[in-house]
Amino acid sequence: MKINYNNKKFRPVKNTLNGETTEETIFEYKQNGNILSSEYSGGKILKGHLIGLVDENGNIEMRYHQVNDKGQLMTGICFSKPEILMDGKIRLHEKWEWTSGDKSKGKSTIEEC
Repeated sequence: MKINYNNKKFRPVKNTLNGETTEETIFEYKQNGNILSSEYSGGKILKGHLIGLVDENGNIEMRYHQVNDKGQLMTGICFSKPEILMDGKIRLHEKWEWTSGDKSKGKSTIEEC
């Protein structure tokens, strides 16, 4: 099944402690062809953007940058793997890594809301 993320909103439901997204963070996805983009904000994130590529299985490879509530510009990379839930909504299992700050890695889960 081909997944299209255009006009879908996602909210984090789980994150490792070194991450900045929380349940208050909302991602608004746009997709044109295989190019994905999003603006996001909420919780500890004042403003963020991501850009990525979606493969034929709905997996996403992305880069992100955001300004947090400490006024820091943070950047990273993320790989997301989709899961289709019983209600038809999408859950994304994410492995990410900061390319700024302490360059640590983490895992998060976001769900379509």
